[in-house]
Amino acid sequence: MQIAKFIMLSAVFILSILIGKYKSMQYTYRLKELEEIKNALNILKTKIKFTYEPIPNIFEELSQNSSNNIAMLFTKSKEKMKDKTASISWEEAVDETVCNLNNEDKCKLKTLSKLLRSYR
Repeated sequence: MQIAKFIMLSAVFILSILIGKYKSMQYTYRLKELEEIKNALNILKTKIKFTYEPIPNIFEELSQNSSNNIAMLFTKSKEKMKDKTASISWEEAVDETVCNLNNEDKCKLKTLSKLLRSYR
């Protein structure tokens, strides 16, 4: 009987450790993605302000210089800009991209679409 209790307690303990590590890695990845998005948006701001490059070209460059999830965000947005405005394509790309960001982060990213409204 004591052995069964010990095995069950050990299993609960190990499972708790694994769940905790998994959740902490999600937060770590989220932080890295937020930092990368911040850097990419700073580059976007600078390029729009000083180079007057078209938005799809800037998004292409940002997707090449970003990691997987963030690169997919910019790539999807660029592809959607062929048919839609920059504003709509950005919002749809934020919704469709699978990443470690939570809903609040995605809502904040969607506010960028208001600034892209005038670009096609």
